[in-house]
Amino acid sequence: MRLDALGIEVMAHAFASIAEEMGLVLVHSALSPNIRERRDASAALFDADGEMIAQAAHIPVHLGALADAVAAVRGLDPQPGELFLLNDPYAGGSHLPDLTLIGAIDIDGRVGGYSVVRAHHSDVGGMSAGSMPAGARELYQEGIVIPPSRLTPELERVLLANVRTPGMRRGDLAAQRSAVERGADGLRALARRHGWTATRDAARALLDYTERRTTALLGKMRVQGSATDYLEGDGVIDEDLAIHVNVTIQDGLFHADFTGTRDAAPGNVNCPIAVTRSAVLFVVRTLLPEDVPMNGGVPRAIRVIAPPGCLVNARAPSAVAAGNVETSQRIADCVFRALAADGCRVPAQGQGTMNNLTFGGTGWTYYETIGGGQGGSEGAHGPSGVHVGMSNTWNTPIEVLELEHPLRVRTYALRTGSGGKGAWNGGDGVVREFEALVPMEATLLTERRRHGPAGANGGADGTPGSNQLNGRSLGSKTTLRLAAGDVLRIDTPGGGAWGKGHSV
Repeated sequence: MRLDALGIEVMAHAFASIAEEMGLVLVHSALSPNIRERRDASAALFDADGEMIAQAAHIPVHLGALADAVAAVRGLDPQPGELFLLNDPYAGGSHLPDLTLIGAIDIDGRVGGYSVVRAHHSDVGGMSAGSMPAGARELYQEGIVIPPSRLTPELERVLLANVRTPGMRRGDLAAQRSAVERGADGLRALARRHGWTATRDAARALLDYTERRTTALLGKMRVQGSATDYLEGDGVIDEDLAIHVNVTIQDGLFHADFTGTRDAAPGNVNCPIAVTRSAVLFVVRTLLPEDVPMNGGVPRAIRVIAPPGCLVNARAPSAVAAGNVETSQRIADCVFRALAADGCRVPAQGQGTMNNLTFGGTGWTYYETIGGGQGGSEGAHGPSGVHVGMSNTWNTPIEVLELEHPLRVRTYALRTGSGGKGAWNGGDGVVREFEALVPMEATLLTERRRHGPAGANGGADGTPGSNQLNGRSLGSKTTLRLAAGDVLRIDTPGGGAWGKGHSV
C-alpha cells in the first residue's frame, strides 16, 4: 500500500487511536488509585514483527522498553489469541511492579500484531509493602519474578498468592486484560475497513516514514559530546554513583556509549538495558518535530552501547526497583548534558526524580510519585509542580487518597522560589505532607537531595529536594516505620534556569 502524506497522517491517527482507547479502557476499569487516578500505565500496538506501530501518550520509561517485552514473547512461539504476562527485568520487563500483559492478535488465524499494556501494581510482594524497598540487594527481595509466560488461571493464582493486596491486583489485571482485548478489536476493525493487506502495509509505510523523518533530522546534526552525572547513593551505600555517556550524532544515527559508567551498585538503582535504551529514545524524541509519529521507526536510528554488568546494563540478580524510576531520569539528564557540551540548545535540568513514595499496612498498600520543577529553556520558563523526564503520571487527588487509605494530607502546595533564576526561570517544586493515621511502613526512593538540577547557559541551579519525618531530615532512599500522628514531608526539587540575567 503506497501512502501519500495525507494517507500517512490518517493512518497514523487511526493506529494511535487504538492505543489511546486501550489506555482509556484500562484507567476506567482499574481498581487501584495508582492506575485509575495517577494513570501509571501505558498502552501500545505492535506489528507481527515486534515493532511498535503506535503508542498512547503515556509513560516514556514504559513505552520505550516495551519492544523488549514483545521480543521476549515472540520467542515463545505465540499462537493467535494467546495472552502473556511478564515482569522479569532481565527478560523484557522494567522493574517488578510493572506487570506487562501482551496479547497476540488473531487476524484470520494468524498473529497479525500485539496489543500491549504495562501497568504499575502497587504491590507484587517482596520485603516491604509496595515492592519498592530501599536497600534491596537482590531482585528476589523486590517481589515475585514472572518470566514471559502464558497467562493461565494457575499463573494468576501463583501471582495473587504472593502479593499483599490480591483483590486489587486481580481487578487491575482484569482491567489490563480488557485493554489488551480492546486493542485486538481495534486492529481487526481497521482490517475489516481497509483489508488486512492494506492495513499491514500501511503500518510498514508508517514505520518507514518515521525512520526517514528521524534520520533526516539527525542527518542535519553533527554532535560529539560527553558528560557525567551522578546518583545520590542506592539505599545501601551513600556515595555518588557515576553515569558517563559519550554521544555522537553522525550520518543520521544517534550513538550513546555508556562506557565509563560505574559497575552495578549493591542496591537497587541498577537498570536493565531496555530501560537505558528507553531513556535515550526519550531524548531523541524531544529533538524531533511534533508531527513525527512516535513508533518503531525512531529507534531504528538509535544505537546504545553499555558494558554488560555496569549500572545501566545490569545483570541478574541485581536489584532494579529504583533503576526504572530514578536511574532512567539520570540517564536522560546525562544524555542531554552531553548534547549541551557540544553546543546543542537543550533545556536546563528538571527535577530529575520521580520522588517515589510507598505506604502500607495490613491489607493495604499505596504508591505515588510527586511532581517538581521543570527546567527553563531558551524562550520559556519551566512549568512548576509537574512530572518531568521519564515520568508522565498524574496527581493523586487528596480526596481519593484520604478516602481509601489511613492517611491525611496536611500540606500540598508549590515550593515557591525553589526554581533556579535566570533569563528563563526553572519551575518550582512541590511540598507534600502526609500524616499517618495508623502505624504503617513507608519507603522513599528519591534523588536530587544533594545536587540540585543544573542550570543551562549560565542559569542558576534549582534547589535540591528534602525528605523529613517530624522535622528530622531523612536520606534520599530509606524504609521506615511510622506511628499514628507522624508527619512525613516531601519537598521536591525546583528546575534549573536557562540563561544569565533577569527573567522576562
